[in-house]
Amino acid sequence: MLRINEIFYSLQGETSRAGLPTVFVRLTGCPLRCGYCDTAYAFNEGAAMDLPAILEQVAAYAPHYVTVTGGEPLAQKECPALLSALCDAGYSVSLETSGALDIAKVDPRVSRIVDIKTPGSGEVEKNRWANLDLLTPHDELKFVICNAADYEWARQQVQEHQLSAKCPILFSPVAGSLDPGHLADWILRDRLDVRFQIQLHKLLWREDRGR
Repeated sequence: MLRINEIFYSLQGETSRAGLPTVFVRLTGCPLRCGYCDTAYAFNEGAAMDLPAILEQVAAYAPHYVTVTGGEPLAQKECPALLSALCDAGYSVSLETSGALDIAKVDPRVSRIVDIKTPGSGEVEKNRWANLDLLTPHDELKFVICNAADYEWARQQVQEHQLSAKCPILFSPVAGSLDPGHLADWILRDRLDVRFQIQLHKLLWREDRGR
C-alpha cells in the first residue's frame, strides 16, 4: 500500500522530457520544507492505494511516460516496488526526488531526477552527497536557484564534483523570485555545461495542482 496524493495526466514541465504527455503519480509526504515548495498540499493529503489500483488508474490514460513525484516519494518504503511495477508494465518511468534520501534501491530502468538543495532552499544540510556516486548518464541532477549566491554555490558544486561528466545537469530559477533571464545570462557568461529550464506548466496553467 502507498499513500497517493493525486494521479493526473499533463505535460511534463521540467527535465529533458519537458513537453511530453505524462502521467504523474504524486505520493504523499516529505521530510523537507524547502522555502520555495509549490506542492505543500502533498505533505499530508492523500489516500491509501494498492499497486493494482495505482496501475489501473495509470493505464486508463494509456501513457508512454510516467513520473513518480511528491512530496518526497522515497519517503514511502513501497516506492521502489511501485517504480519497478511501472517499468514492468512497459512505461518509460522517471522519479523526482529531493536528493535527501538514498537512491540506491531505485530500479535501474528508472530515470532518477535528483535535486541538490542550494543554501537558498533552507535545506542544504539535507543533501545526501553519497547519491552522486550512484548517478548514471540515464539520470539527471537539478539545482533550483533562488538568487545570485545560489547560482555561484551551484556553479562551484558542478565544477568541483565534475557533475557534467556524470549526467545531465538542470538549472531552474525559482518562479516569481529570480528573473529567468538573469539565470540564463549567468550560465552563458560562465559557459557552464548545464541545461537551463523553466517550469513549463507554470507558463501554461496558473493552477499547479493536477497539472
